Amino acid sequence: MSDLQPTTTPKLAEPKFGFNDYAERLNGRAAMIGFLLTVAIEYVTGQGLLAWLGLQ
Repeated sequence: MSDLQPTTTPKLAEPKFGFNDYAERLNGRAAMIGFLLTVAIEYVTGQGLLAWLGLQ
């Protein structure tokens, strides 16, 4: 019996969910956008985020 080994690795599409590079990059970008929007809201309104949301 001959021991044949594959010569190439199949190129599989990366999943869009779970812990992978795509999901981590997307989450990081969403966090940066959210943080910048929060800072912009505080600057424009002159109030903190909790006061702007009516929680303080």
